[in-house]
Amino acid sequence: MAKDSFLVGLIGSGIGPSLSPALHEREADRQGLRYVYRLIDIDVLGRPPQAVGDLVRAARDLGFDGLNITHPCKQLVIEHLDALAPQAEALGAVNTVVFENGRAVGHNTDVTGFAASFARGLPDASLERVVQVGAGGAGAAVAHATLNLGAGVVTVVDAVVERAVSLAGQLNRHFGQGRAAAGSLDELAGLMASADGVVHATPTGMAAHPGVPFPAGLLRGGLWVAEVVYRPLETELVRAARGCGCAVLDGGGMAVFQAADAFRLFTGCEPDASRMLGDIGELAGAAESSVQ
Repeated sequence: MAKDSFLVGLIGSGIGPSLSPALHEREADRQGLRYVYRLIDIDVLGRPPQAVGDLVRAARDLGFDGLNITHPCKQLVIEHLDALAPQAEALGAVNTVVFENGRAVGHNTDVTGFAASFARGLPDASLERVVQVGAGGAGAAVAHATLNLGAGVVTVVDAVVERAVSLAGQLNRHFGQGRAAAGSLDELAGLMASADGVVHATPTGMAAHPGVPFPAGLLRGGLWVAEVVYRPLETELVRAARGCGCAVLDGGGMAVFQAADAFRLFTGCEPDASRMLGDIGELAGAAESSVQ
């Protein structure tokens, strides 16, 4: 008989506002599954990020079927896993752990989640010259996704130039020399002036980090803008870009498609991403209303 009961969780810092539990549990309810999604917040537990290995082992011993992993544990968790899927190994980051026959296997659904969202939301976007702002964990995932989608060159810009240089080097080793470059914030105006589109992959715009990641005056009609922040769905950047006539992709699609891919890995069941896209709009809107 097929398994119909699942226990999963999310390990990370400051994850109380996460919409992942509701996204997963709503879809499970529609499929007739008993599905419990627990938050394992290292801040609440008073544990450092380095404790992620102990938490993963405890979850496995307690009978969890899998875990999502978020900031700041996506890289730290790797040494505590038994195996990595190719995408997670190439990226050097894990956001999903599946327990299989006592083994902990790491996956990364951020890459596939962004790629699916982009293909759905900006299907006709030119990808010859892409500028990406942000070279952290989310930045690495979306840069891999953008190059997998066929981008010509991705220029990574970060406040910490060394981080941009490191990510560009990793991308060139994986995709071939010349596919990625690094730039500083001082160069952003010139880079965006000749770009087809810009991907934003920093926390700026989240409820706890309001603002725009670069001067809105750098936006122009004809430029597409892809956002990874999804709380709120309409960040200041999304609002400014729409006002300039840019084609815009908000962060909701990435949140949904990475969750759908994780749901599939946890359960073996096929999620309905279109239903989950409806959920994210409703859940994010309700969350925003509750804090106003």
